[in-house]
Amino acid sequence: MSTVEVTVLGGGVIGLSVALFAARAGYSVSVSDLGSPHAGSRVAGGMLAPLTEAWPGEEAVVAQGVEALAMWPEFAASIGVELFTAGTLAVGTSPGDLTDLRHAGELLTSREVRAFEPSLGPAVRGGVRTSDLAVDNRLLLSALWKACVEAGVQSDVDGRVRVIAAGAWSAGLHPALRDVIRPVKGEILRLTHRPGALPPPRHTIRALVQGRAVYLVPRTDGVVVGATQYEAGFDTDVTVAGVRDLLRDAEVVLPGLAEYALTEAAVGFRAGSPDNVPVVRELEPGVIAATGHHRNGLLLAPHTAREVLRLLEGGTS
Repeated sequence: MSTVEVTVLGGGVIGLSVALFAARAGYSVSVSDLGSPHAGSRVAGGMLAPLTEAWPGEEAVVAQGVEALAMWPEFAASIGVELFTAGTLAVGTSPGDLTDLRHAGELLTSREVRAFEPSLGPAVRGGVRTSDLAVDNRLLLSALWKACVEAGVQSDVDGRVRVIAAGAWSAGLHPALRDVIRPVKGEILRLTHRPGALPPPRHTIRALVQGRAVYLVPRTDGVVVGATQYEAGFDTDVTVAGVRDLLRDAEVVLPGLAEYALTEAAVGFRAGSPDNVPVVRELEPGVIAATGHHRNGLLLAPHTAREVLRLLEGGTS
């Protein structure tokens, strides 16, 4: 019998967080990952935003997200990754947009939101400021891999217990997930700052542009712009329409982005579930699911890892 007690199937942010929590709790852990360039963790924007990311009817996910957000400062410090702490501006360009933003907090006028981000475009009519966090998803993945190695996590060794954390690919790993988890395609852009252009925003900006959602997440060298959402299976093509729509709305919000360089256009697959609530439970003795996080994989990573650890220790989630 293998000396490894737990094998995590999936090396994204969820899988690596589960592996790290388990290893730090004393389990012998292995991670197996296919390394897809379209994994949601690699293509993500990096927002840790339970309120501004919330959609109507997702109260259960919001509650989990609020708990997870409180865990993030300690979690990030434990793996040596820096958080963007300036907060989020959720802005709108029409009266209807502003009405839709009221759930996130007290509305600010256009002048008030420009006091936080002077480079906002003239179409922005107001918004809400929240204390949400953000993280560079690729630096996060690197930090998690490093922390896992330091904690003794191995690669590709079968264990007594398997944790299915393969994101959108989880459906193919157990019959109980076959009709539950599905890929939700999303396109995302990376824009790099060029000399002479306005600097990246300090805040994460989530915008509604005539009802269409777009987000802009700052990086040290530019901005991540996202994200489209399609029910298109595992279609890996970046579409002309997707790029056009994202750039159009992003430029309405921050006109200065027109001077940036478009350095990446990528497709990632979120792991959708029927109600967008993550599937974190025992499927059968020795098999645990940790998947179905849809748009909230990064945010819920430490929360899910804690719940899986409870299951490993014989509790419930």
